[in-house]
Amino acid sequence: MLLSYPKVRTFAAQALAKLIKDKYPSVNKIAGVATAGVAHGALVAHILDLPYAYVRPEPKKHGKGQQIEGIINSDDHVVLVEDLISTGKSSLKALNAVRSKCPNALGVVALFTYEFPEAEANFEKANCTYDTLGNYSSLLGYALEMGFIKEEELDLLNSWRKDPANWNNI
Repeated sequence: MLLSYPKVRTFAAQALAKLIKDKYPSVNKIAGVATAGVAHGALVAHILDLPYAYVRPEPKKHGKGQQIEGIINSDDHVVLVEDLISTGKSSLKALNAVRSKCPNALGVVALFTYEFPEAEANFEKANCTYDTLGNYSSLLGYALEMGFIKEEELDLLNSWRKDPANWNNI
């Protein structure tokens, strides 16, 4: 949806580019995580004037059978761009593909995270940092401030975030 609005899209891409330069100053290549991170990654690479590649969830079943489209060299310092981090599994699958080409996969940046405990554990286990522009806690704070939700709804919304898979199992 964000990509449909040029001003918002540009704002988000510029914010991601700044986040990358601030957190990962040695970056020399951007990689987008398929599918939704591909467009955001390309926009960021353009802003930073850096080479770009993208990473599929798995190698193609035809053609050259590549998982990574674009060139990643063993001495590159790569930051992966994702749209959303929920459990982190798709991001980390892409990270592992990049790490198979170069040891310098610096981290992952994304537009948003739900802050699921599973994501924290998965990224820690993979020895990978991630940074986002927004998160679930901030979203709830803003929604409360703007009157979209009421104070008494916060416990319910936070209980979903703590265990979304089992949240509705009573």
